Order: sequence, then structure tokens, then C-alpha cells
Amino acid sequence: MSSAARYSIEAADLRRVYVRGAERIAAVDGVSLTVESGEFISVVGPSGSGKTTLINVLGCLDNPTSGRLALDGREVFGGGRALSEAKLTCLRREIFGYIFQKFYLVSTLTVLENVILPFTFYRKPGATADVTGVLKLLGIDRRAGHLPGQLSGGEMQRVAIARALVNKPRILLADEPTGNLDTKRSEEIGGILKDLNERTGLTVILVTHNPSLARAGRRTIELRDGRIVSP
Repeated sequence: MSSAARYSIEAADLRRVYVRGAERIAAVDGVSLTVESGEFISVVGPSGSGKTTLINVLGCLDNPTSGRLALDGREVFGGGRALSEAKLTCLRREIFGYIFQKFYLVSTLTVLENVILPFTFYRKPGATADVTGVLKLLGIDRRAGHLPGQLSGGEMQRVAIARALVNKPRILLADEPTGNLDTKRSEEIGGILKDLNERTGLTVILVTHNPSLARAGRRTIELRDGRIVSP
């Protein structure tokens, strides 16, 4: 996998408020944060602290209620306004790779077919040349013809990571990527993300409740009640 193009994130006073009847819940409550190009940041905190909501806002999967978000100096949200959904869709597919706790693999598709699935919707120039390299990088090239049901949990997560990488993202967002894995497999995934960051310069933002996995990052941010309590 070739070196990743650099990209930064700047967030200022971000808020994401959900309204449930008469109740207002501030899942993200005034977060200001800068993620420099090539950083590996771990976001930690107890359940309900706002980790997933924050990463969804940073990754343009959800709009903030207020605040400012800029990607490499380009304002995405600000002044109560956001880019159009069409432009946000372009940003998601061109800038970000997403890894989730659930693997979201298609059970009837092989490993290779699952990995190249993003090409069905968008193919970044030159990305196809890296498919074999990505599979080898993650140690699943010999499993390319297997179905998800023939893989271990750790192998399935490697496939999910490969799918996130195949379109050459500039920023990789991982939300509890080892939540369904045992300690050994979690450490393997943490090592893969750390190696990707160090060797390619890919910006990584990792959300986890696992202290051991969090140590894979070079900087740790702790959230509590939607606020940063430890930068």
C-alpha cells in the first residue's frame, strides 16, 4: 500500500444534541479538537460518553447541531450550515475509510468480492492496483476465495479493514473495531492499525473502551459526558 495523502481535521465547539420527547441529550458537548495529518489518535471513555457520536460527526456520517468542522482547511459545517448531501457523499467516499465493530460482510460474497465492493459505488483512480497488496498486507491473500462463514472473527475483521483501505482513504475511522474479538485478536488488529499509520502516514482515529488497544495510538483523548476531559 502506497503512502497516504495527508489530511487534517479541525473541530471547534462541536455539539450534537438529540431530542427525545422533552429531553435534550448532548451526546457531544462543546468538543474542540485538531487532528494533524498522519496522527494516530485513540478516543476512550465509558459507554455513553459520546465516542461514537463524535467519530460519526468527524467522519461526516452525522451533522453536528452546532460548531465548526473543517477538513484540511475546507469548512464542512459552520455557522449553522453544512455542505449539501451530495458534497458530503463525495467527501465520505474520497477522504474516509470506515471500520465498525460489526464486520458488515456480505455472506454470499468471497473475501475478494467483499473487499472490492466499494468499487461498485466509487472507484478512486489507481485504487484497483492495490487490491492484492492490501490483501497481502493484512495476511488474508490466501483466503481471497473464501466466504465470510469460513473465516475466524479476526480474519473477518481483517477483511473489513481491507475493504476500508482499498479505495485509498486519507483518514481511517475505526469505531470499536475489536469489540467482538478476544484479547489476542484485538492486539493483532491494534498492531495492524499502528503499522499502517507508521508505514504509510495514514491518519487514524480509533474509538475504543479497551485500554490495551488504545495504547496503539500516539495520542489519547478521553471523553466523558460528551466532553473532552483529558487531551
